[in-house]
Amino acid sequence: MAQFFKPQKKTVAKGKQQLTIDTLNHEGVGITRVNNKVGFVEGALPREVVLASPTQTKAKFERFSVSKVIKPSEFRVKPFCTHYNICGGCQLQHLAPEQQLVEKQKAVNSLFEKFLGDANTDLNWQSAIDSQPLTYRRTARIAVFYDKNKKEYLFGYRQKGSKKIININNCQVLESCFSNIFEVFHPLLKRLKTGQSITHLQLYRTQDQALIIIRHIRALSENDINLLSSEADKNGWKIVLEGETGQYEFSDKHASTQAVINNKNIHLLHYDINEFNLKFNFSFDNFIQVNHKVNGLMLKQAIDWLNLKSDEKILDLFCGIGNFSLPMAQRASSVVGIEGVASSVEMAKFNAKNNQIENARFFCQDLNESMAKAKWFNEEYDVLVLDPSRAGAFDILSQLKLKRFARILYVSCDPVTLARDSKLIIDAGFKISKTGLMNMFPHTGHVETMALFTKS
Repeated sequence: MAQFFKPQKKTVAKGKQQLTIDTLNHEGVGITRVNNKVGFVEGALPREVVLASPTQTKAKFERFSVSKVIKPSEFRVKPFCTHYNICGGCQLQHLAPEQQLVEKQKAVNSLFEKFLGDANTDLNWQSAIDSQPLTYRRTARIAVFYDKNKKEYLFGYRQKGSKKIININNCQVLESCFSNIFEVFHPLLKRLKTGQSITHLQLYRTQDQALIIIRHIRALSENDINLLSSEADKNGWKIVLEGETGQYEFSDKHASTQAVINNKNIHLLHYDINEFNLKFNFSFDNFIQVNHKVNGLMLKQAIDWLNLKSDEKILDLFCGIGNFSLPMAQRASSVVGIEGVASSVEMAKFNAKNNQIENARFFCQDLNESMAKAKWFNEEYDVLVLDPSRAGAFDILSQLKLKRFARILYVSCDPVTLARDSKLIIDAGFKISKTGLMNMFPHTGHVETMALFTKS
């Protein structure tokens, strides 16, 4: 009797599936097809074969996490952080740094194909603005939670895929001045009598100081404040207290530079952009870019790409404290900056005056509302610059008469809304002239992109 070879069936743990990964999406998550649906596989890389555990099942998609890598990618590397498997801060440490940019560029291409179609997706990619892989974060928030049942403090970041706080021993992406923040503060919290009032720390590395804002919901005792200040002084940090009223108070009365802005006494911090000889003041309530080096290179690239002429007028939407407005005002006839946060508008005006820039005006306006009656909206401009939040700029782009602009520069922190909004711009008669990634957040799923549009 003939014997036929029967291959052994692969044994797979209950609920787990063997999957082959096709690509990464714009959040750095592996994509495959499974059960006639899209499969999102956390921790997987393109062309890998993995054993994955299901975490969510929906009608149109399923989510998985990698249990075992059967066939690894050539670009898979060992994560440098001991907390990587549980911390929600980074998503791509398992992918070689140089390949992170390659995969992010592919993801942006896919999104443009989805929104624009193949005929409009020649993005003319330029070299990416890269970042140092470690010690790049000049701001960060660290959570503090007191577990009453265990009578212990949790001090760190959110757990991956959860709101739970996990203890962190170190974080190598923080600027080096904060390298020992966890080993100093975790044991320090246990020594405080009123430490349970503290909800989180906000770190700021400014041009000349390392600041720690301690946010607390009830008053801290004088002894605790002195203890916090003493430990901070040993490490070159300045303590700032933010209590129930939302007011900021430096523990060292001489550590703060202050100014009266719009009839309010404001604590001033600052960063310099040496390329443009500009000093940007900001307060604790203002948004600034996390990666100082990439921010400077981003501004330089924007100026280079726009090639501004001295007689051109610029409209800068979502202008913040003037990060793009002021360098452009040095080269153009005039700049009008629009921002929805009143405190940022006041700071932009202060920065213009402080840098002796007289051809920049700033207005506070919610750019999701109707602009028809706004005086600035009906003025003539040559160049449009946009730097919106993740929500994008669809509402304001839908209202603007885009054809009156010669060039449009879009700086994006979300490639989905960038691709969506780009269709409006292209439909108005523009083409994509240049596109480039900015590695603002290495090892994460964040994708920062700059796109220049010119008349087609």
